[in-house]
Amino acid sequence: MSEIATAGAGHGRRNQARRVLSWATNPWAKARFLWVVALGYVAWTLLPVGIAVAFSFNAGKSQTAWQGFSLTRWYLSDVSSVWQDETLRSALLQSVKLSAMTVLIAVPFGVAFGLALDRWRTRTATGANLLMMFSFVTPEIAIGVALFLYFTQLFTAVGLGFKAQLFGLSMFEMAYPMIIVQARLLSIGRQYEEAAQDLGASRTQVLRRVLLPLLSPAIVASVAIVFATSIDNFVLSQRLSIGASTQTVPILIYASARTAPLPSLNALATITLLLSTTLILVAVLVFRRASRAERKAVADTRGIGLPI
Repeated sequence: MSEIATAGAGHGRRNQARRVLSWATNPWAKARFLWVVALGYVAWTLLPVGIAVAFSFNAGKSQTAWQGFSLTRWYLSDVSSVWQDETLRSALLQSVKLSAMTVLIAVPFGVAFGLALDRWRTRTATGANLLMMFSFVTPEIAIGVALFLYFTQLFTAVGLGFKAQLFGLSMFEMAYPMIIVQARLLSIGRQYEEAAQDLGASRTQVLRRVLLPLLSPAIVASVAIVFATSIDNFVLSQRLSIGASTQTVPILIYASARTAPLPSLNALATITLLLSTTLILVAVLVFRRASRAERKAVADTRGIGLPI
């Protein structure tokens, strides 16, 4: 009797093990561990950032030991704060100015190139598209060295400095809006443009009244991405810099890493993080609002029986 009970218990454990193994390895089941991996990745990437931000509110001068909380010391009141220190303030203004002007150049040209490559139906279009993608496959240090040689040996009228940084970053960042706009054009199709042309709109009117409004989420997203990637760019900005007058926040952080930096440097980095994050959140809200409006328009069109 005991042998039968033991055999039954062993058989039950084997069945339970098979069920657990099947539950864990079923490829068609709902993902059970993906959220654990996602949370682990978020914690791994954001925890160092959170620590750096927290120490920007440290009441003391230590970067490793917490000495109390101060809301304004390293931002406004201390002589070494971002507001009071001329070097930190200059680097912040330089980064914001360079990023904003890069947006003003890279986004319009990137949107125009995206439209052109989407409408360009020749054999050379593929080559032109690959050429625009060149910045994604080329190491940034190689682009930085090439631009350094270009502005110092060939295009000496510009030379190194703010203009070189602006032209180099604009060229490098132009691929982002181009790709985003092409993806947006692929998702919306050409039926809206064709409908506007059937109603008598010219090509300019189609572009201004139909295509650009439809592309507005992609344009806003391009602005956010270009600004966020420009404000923390180090390689190109550093290679094309000529000194303190063209020193950006990443260059200043790199230069201060060999010394004993104060928490005011964390405060400076926190401000740039806040600027880029705010712009990205605005882009997300605009995209969601535009997506809801499009879905509502499609639903209304279907409701009245019109082709879409």
